[in-house]
This record gives sequence, structure tokens and C-alpha cells, in this order.
Amino acid sequence: MRAVRLLLRTSVLGAAVLLALPSHALFGDDEARKAIIELRDKVEANRQASDAANRRLETELSRLTEESAAPTRRSLLELSNQIETLRAELARLRGQNEQLAREVADLQRQQKDVLATLDERLRTLEPTKVQLDGAEFNATPAEKRDFEAAMAELRKTEFPRAAQLYQQFLQRYPDSGYTPAAQYWLGNTHYALREYKEAIAIYQRLIAGSPRHARVPEAMLAIANCQIELKDVRAAKRSLEDLVKAHPQTEAGATARDRLARLR
Repeated sequence: MRAVRLLLRTSVLGAAVLLALPSHALFGDDEARKAIIELRDKVEANRQASDAANRRLETELSRLTEESAAPTRRSLLELSNQIETLRAELARLRGQNEQLAREVADLQRQQKDVLATLDERLRTLEPTKVQLDGAEFNATPAEKRDFEAAMAELRKTEFPRAAQLYQQFLQRYPDSGYTPAAQYWLGNTHYALREYKEAIAIYQRLIAGSPRHARVPEAMLAIANCQIELKDVRAAKRSLEDLVKAHPQTEAGATARDRLARLR
């Protein structure tokens, strides 16, 4: 195409040069005019041919450009569609991530609440140190609560209810550090109810199970008192003598000596 354009431009330039020469240098007047007309016709024909060639060239170039650009436009359109699809997928994934983040946060809050509740429950179950009757031991909050509930009924002189609560306590907590004290006060409730044989049996379990407990001398004295109420003076004397022999320096031991003197 570039060669065609160059040829056309050369032809036009040659014609212009011929027109510029004096007519007499080549032909006579008539012949010169005739030659000029013919030359002008040829120049015009060449110009028209050149214009036509240029138009065909431009048409061909436009066609080639469009054909080469069409795949590019299609590729761009496809790429644009892919980008929009990816953007939609990214937005969907972001939404899912936000939802998952909210769910994780909710689960973390729930877990925190559960752990706090569990810690609180564990604290209510953890044993604590208790000092009672000169002894120190560990007891759960439930043990302490139930023992103090029985003691509260005893202080109100609600002896049947107190006896029931002490009995339930001993069944529920057979290895509790409160056991000796619960046995002693259970025996006292039966004594207050004039249930002397039951009281003696409970005091004896206390003495056999916890011989070094601070309440043992008082339990031995209480056994003697129950025996006196049952009119078993001989058994009462033996109980008082055993008390004086085993615990002579205690207040219960001193009381036992006085009782022995009166019984003789």
C-alpha cells in the first residue's frame, strides 16, 4: 500500500514539472495546447485513480482494524464479565466471613458465660477450711449449709426437726469432718425428746469412731445421764468411772466425780 501511494505521488509530481516547462521548448502552439490538455487529462485521471486507491486502502485498513479489534473487544468483554463474577463471589465470601465472624464472637461470648457460670459453680463446690470443736477440716459449702441448718433448728428447740436434719446429714456426708459434732448433737436431740436408748447408741458411735474428739468426754457424761434416767444406776456408775479415768482434767471429768460421790 505504501508503494502504491509513492507511485501516485511520483506521477503527479512529474506532470507538474511538465506543466511548468515553456510550451515552445517542446512543441508548437497547437501541438503544445493539445499536449497540455492530454497531460491535464492524464493528471486528473491519475488523481482520481490515486483517490480511489486511497479510499480502497483506507477501507481495507478500516476493515482490518475492525477485524483485529473485534477479538480484542470480545476479550475485554469476557474479561469484564469475569471480573464482575469474581467481584460478586468476593462480596459473597466477605458476607460469609462477616457472618462467621459474628457467629464466632457469639460462641466466644457464650463460652465465656459458660466458663464464668462453671467457675461460680465450682467455687460453690470447692471445700473450705472449717474450725469446729478445736478441730480443723475441709468441708464443702453444701456440708456447711446442711449442718448449720440442723443447728438452727436445735437452737429453736425444734428437736424433732433438728433430729431429722442431723440424721439426713450423717447419711449424706458419712465422711464429713462435721460427723462427730453431728453425732453429738443428734444424741442431744434424742435426749431432749427422752429417747434415751437412741441417744446412748448415737453417743457410743461417736466415741468409737472419733475417740480423740473434743466432744467425747461430754458424750460419755451424756451416756451416764441417760442411764440414770433409765434407772440403770450401776451402768451409770461404770460410765462415770470410765469418764474420770479417761478424761480426769476435763470439765466433764470433774462433773463425773461429783456425780459418783452423790450416787454412792
